[in-house]
Amino acid sequence: MKTPVLLCVLLFFQSWAFEFIIDGEWESETSGPLDQYHQSGRYRRNVLTSGEEEDFEAIQGNDITVKSYKVESRITSRFAHTTVKSSVVNSGPNAQSIGFNVQIPKRAFINNFTMNVNGITFVGSVKEKTVARNLYAQARARGKAAGIVRTNSQAMETFRTEVHVPPGSKVEFELHYQEMMQRKLGVYQHMLHLQPGRLVPLLQVDVYIFEPKGIKFVTASNTLGEQFADLTKISHAKEKAHIVFKPTLQQQRKCENCTESAVDGVFTVKYDVERENNAGELQVSDGHFIQFFAPSDLSPLSKNIVFVIDVSGSMWGLKMKQTVEAMKAILDDLSMDDYFSIIDFNHNVRCWSEDLVQASSLQVDEAKKYVQSIKPNGGTNINEALLRAVQMLVRASNQGLIDPRSVSMIILVSDGDPTVGEIKLSTIQKNVKRVMREEFSLFSLGIGFDVDFDFLERMAMDNRGVAQRIYANHDAAEQLKTFYSQVSSPLLRSITINFPENAVNNVTQNRFDKFFSGSELIVAGKLQPSDLTTLQSFTTAAAANMDLNIQTEADIRELDSVLGTHQHSFTGFARQMWAYITVNQLLAERSLAPTASKKRRITQRIVALALEHQFVTPLTAMLVEGHDQGRPERLIADSPRDSKHGCCSATAPLSGPPPVQQLLYTNPPWLLPTVAPNPNEVAGMHESIIPGHITGVDSDPHFIMHLPKSNVDICFNIDSKPGHILNLISDPGTGVTINGQLVGSKKMKNNKIQTYFGTISIYSKTDSVQVIVGTDRIDLMEGRNNHSFSWGATVELALNRIRVTIVKEQHVTVTIDGKISVTVLLHSVWKKHPVQVDFLGIYMSSDNKYSTQVHGLIGQFAQEPKVKVYGVHEGADPKKKEATMEVKGNKLAVTRGWQKDYRRDKKRGSDVYCWFIHNSGKGFIDGSYTNYILPQLDSFLTAI
Repeated sequence: MKTPVLLCVLLFFQSWAFEFIIDGEWESETSGPLDQYHQSGRYRRNVLTSGEEEDFEAIQGNDITVKSYKVESRITSRFAHTTVKSSVVNSGPNAQSIGFNVQIPKRAFINNFTMNVNGITFVGSVKEKTVARNLYAQARARGKAAGIVRTNSQAMETFRTEVHVPPGSKVEFELHYQEMMQRKLGVYQHMLHLQPGRLVPLLQVDVYIFEPKGIKFVTASNTLGEQFADLTKISHAKEKAHIVFKPTLQQQRKCENCTESAVDGVFTVKYDVERENNAGELQVSDGHFIQFFAPSDLSPLSKNIVFVIDVSGSMWGLKMKQTVEAMKAILDDLSMDDYFSIIDFNHNVRCWSEDLVQASSLQVDEAKKYVQSIKPNGGTNINEALLRAVQMLVRASNQGLIDPRSVSMIILVSDGDPTVGEIKLSTIQKNVKRVMREEFSLFSLGIGFDVDFDFLERMAMDNRGVAQRIYANHDAAEQLKTFYSQVSSPLLRSITINFPENAVNNVTQNRFDKFFSGSELIVAGKLQPSDLTTLQSFTTAAAANMDLNIQTEADIRELDSVLGTHQHSFTGFARQMWAYITVNQLLAERSLAPTASKKRRITQRIVALALEHQFVTPLTAMLVEGHDQGRPERLIADSPRDSKHGCCSATAPLSGPPPVQQLLYTNPPWLLPTVAPNPNEVAGMHESIIPGHITGVDSDPHFIMHLPKSNVDICFNIDSKPGHILNLISDPGTGVTINGQLVGSKKMKNNKIQTYFGTISIYSKTDSVQVIVGTDRIDLMEGRNNHSFSWGATVELALNRIRVTIVKEQHVTVTIDGKISVTVLLHSVWKKHPVQVDFLGIYMSSDNKYSTQVHGLIGQFAQEPKVKVYGVHEGADPKKKEATMEVKGNKLAVTRGWQKDYRRDKKRGSDVYCWFIHNSGKGFIDGSYTNYILPQLDSFLTAI
């Protein structure tokens, strides 16, 4: 017997409310807003109402038995592949329709759907929309299938399918969708909608997370009700986590004897990853690469903000009350470094202040009083309000009131279409685009469903910003404050992420206007065939008073071998993630396409990618096909013609990266040692290493002083205590002081605690800049700005006269005004070593140009003393000769020996042949070493 089949599919994106009548025509959907835009000069108004929301159940129908309902998500490197499976039986006496409904995130792409009805399997495949429709229409003409679309929700959209089956029929549904996790306020959030609508013998949710760099934390907060508080189990290792929710049939009941299910809500998993401070994370897999960039520990850039608030009559009541509440909190969040003003508009435009003002407590209080006094009424003149806002920023910039490194933005809050002044949306968009400067951004917040969100989104994307719908309900104020929190702390400007020429192609957007704290920038692309074993990325950006150059490196084969060992990882993540980002960026470009021909070219690229990667997009549909007695059955899964869920603004072309200026760090010439045997003193002994014009302190701590006039190297140790800060350079004339803090070994060796430098501070008082190098990180402090970097990436920083270069896990070089150069070496030991700890070595050029006031354990030898060595004779150790040294009026017994120079080989070191002075350099240094102990890392030496 042939089984009649009915398919109802819903894929409803953010601003759509179309219905497919079962016997209706496709035209109601094909004349989408973009087509209407070209016909009438503006986009069609899309209106949603909260009344359209309805009770949702995953499984619908009477007298049906749900055998199982399983949800599995595999998240690998921020890319999620989710599968929803359900097995259902028509246990009633009559034929009936069984509905299978899944709410999925608006940003997700469905990429597979299968259905098995009494042994007939329907398999989904993505096709170009018109092709899929034609095939579907053939089936529908035979009465085989039909479709209907309805509903909307705040953060989800609904996939809905329905099948009409006879009694006793078994139906198995399986839906797959993919999405990229977005980092907001320092968290990735994965949401799964669980509303089975009835008790299920086997209900299980599994979320598998694999992050190669490690998982910082993972939580699954209980949002389903108190009775489920202890049912979620989380197992968390370094790189992976498994979250399980598996309530029994009894645990699902609303009450002990209830037949209704209490499982009704959103199951949310939140996590973040471990990352090197301010270093990017580059991953290569399956012939594709993904570059993640989410720096932290940087001082925020100052902001110049113009708040543009709609106070028309439609804002009356709850909307205005919650907007005022949010604005007062936002104003309180401004810092003294920020400048702001407020424009409110209805049919008129008013400015609280005609010019930007500093966000002092007094000005903030005045602004809050102004906002509190607003009374909504009248029409909506968006065009004039936005132009006034741009003029305010332009005037401040022309007058030199805006810090060149600050961030300037306009935040528009509106709930409706323009009704006064210029009302043609395309003209408003062009007007704003024409006057906006490249350094300004526009963020649009649309309150409720009366606003044309498409228009607000296009304007924001066109001006380096984003748009967000604010749902007009009880928590609208929180939504406004949350959005502001996401953009309130800009850390970087003008970010570019490049890759070596001829190594990659098809790179997604790699230039970004701003980076906000807690977010993440992602660039993806394909590898070109080559013999390379590693891939490098080069990131440049501007921070507060500092320019950054960061180099990141990844092994091309390593990640694939790791993924192969993890059962629940998503091995194709990089390929699909690249396609996901590219399609979304192309959709954004398409919405801004100025000509029909360009729009057609972009459409062709989107369709080609969607077909290759099996994405249901606004331009493709999924045809679900099966066979019954040799005859095809066809069903269709469709989506609205134009998506409004693009992830990224189309501010950069996707054709490939520009030529790359690679960050190729070279050591200063003085840092590299040269091999030079001493023919007079190494006979019968091993080769010595003569450091070319070098002075250094390394190990526990051994000082090596090169005296160029005498062409002699002199060594001494300092035996001090852990925690002591020793001054190496103190130069009031140049304003530079260099100090090192000692750290002790884990336990005594030979009844003695060994000491090493654990922290080195280079401080330029003239520049108010301090670089603190530790064994775990490097801190750069400039006035009130603090920046932190890890040893995990090669980074170059330029801050006025100071240049800092971090070479990954090797050394840091600090150069001040091109005249003083210092390199700090990192010595890492086995973390479980019973005695040793990580420590630092420091090396300086003997050519450093200090003032005549310089002093310190090293600095005092900038004015080189006369040294005379005589009476060389055999010592107690036949390998170490002894002699007398005259220096600074003192006669010292010295020993010929070796100290270690670790510039070339940090593990074994190279031997430096030198005269060793005993007793912590007594007689060679001025005074006692205790005179060089200082209270703070930025202290200068007082007179000795």
